[in-house]
Amino acid sequence: KKGLSFEEKRARMMEIFFETKDVFQLKDLEKIAPKEKGITSMSVKEILQSLVDDGMVDTDRIGTSNYFWAFPSKALHARKRKLEELESQFAESSQKKEALEKSIEKSKIGREDTVERAALLEELAALRQKKEQLKTEIDKYRECDPDVVEEMRQTNQVAKEAANRWTDNIFSIKSWAKRKFGFEESRIDKGFGIPEDLDYID
Repeated sequence: KKGLSFEEKRARMMEIFFETKDVFQLKDLEKIAPKEKGITSMSVKEILQSLVDDGMVDTDRIGTSNYFWAFPSKALHARKRKLEELESQFAESSQKKEALEKSIEKSKIGREDTVERAALLEELAALRQKKEQLKTEIDKYRECDPDVVEEMRQTNQVAKEAANRWTDNIFSIKSWAKRKFGFEESRIDKGFGIPEDLDYID
């Protein structure tokens, strides 16, 4: 025998509430549902919770017990609200569709497939290709760009000043070492790997 689907169980559970118009505890439904509606007692809690989550069954805690109920009048109002909501969404979608269709028709004006339009599109494609070729050509000569040259010149100037600053520091240390320890300059150069011809960059 084929078992009940989840939706069938939900529908049968709602029948219990609508037919009795009564208020139940979970333990009551776990006894009634298997006997009257063929819903296994193990699945009653899960089915009931799904109906509560969807707002189809109301629940409240009184003392230490939870009670559940659902009346046909509430379900009818809920369906009416849902129907009104769907009708409103449908009307809004229809308006959007109509507006889009008008927009599409309007955008087609001047874009009819004519010989003149085809020629213009071909010319546009050729010009775009030419633009890409020229851009590639310009990139080849980027080194000659005045802005690039100026940027390189400034970078070189910064590097030159930094190099001279370090050269100055080396000379200062060498001078201090000669005075402090009486080292010969050639010995300092050799010990620290300093070239004999070290000098400032012009």
